[in-house]
Amino acid sequence: QLQLVESGGGLVQPGGSLRLSCTASGFSLRYYALGWFRQAPGKEREGVACITVSGGSTHYADSVKGRFTISRDNAKNTLYLQMSNLKPEDTAQYYCIADYYPGSSVCTLLSRYDYRGQGTQVSVSS
Repeated sequence: QLQLVESGGGLVQPGGSLRLSCTASGFSLRYYALGWFRQAPGKEREGVACITVSGGSTHYADSVKGRFTISRDNAKNTLYLQMSNLKPEDTAQYYCIADYYPGSSVCTLLSRYDYRGQGTQVSVSS
C-alpha cells in the first residue's frame, strides 16, 4: 500500500519542542518534493514548509520561520519537521505531502501533491 504515515505529534507547553516524522511505505521519496501543511479548526489550510527533491533548498511560512526546520533522509525514506519555541497558535493538525517532481530544484508551500499523510495533531497549551 502506497502511503505516508506521520508521527510525533502531541501536547506540549508554549516554548517547547516537537519533531514530526513522515515515513513513506510502498514507494521512494527520492523523486518527490516534500512539504508540511497544517489546518486548525475553522481556519484555512496553511503551508508550513517545503523541501526540494535534492534537499538543497527549503521554504517556510513567515509564521514559522526561525522556529521550524524541515529536513529529509532519503535513506530512511522519511521527512521531518523540527518545531521549536512552539506557540499556542501552532496548534493544528499537521499533514505531510509528497509531490512527484524529479529533477526539480524548487518547491512550493501548499503545492499540489500526489500523496498526503493522515495527519498528526499538535497542541500547544499550558
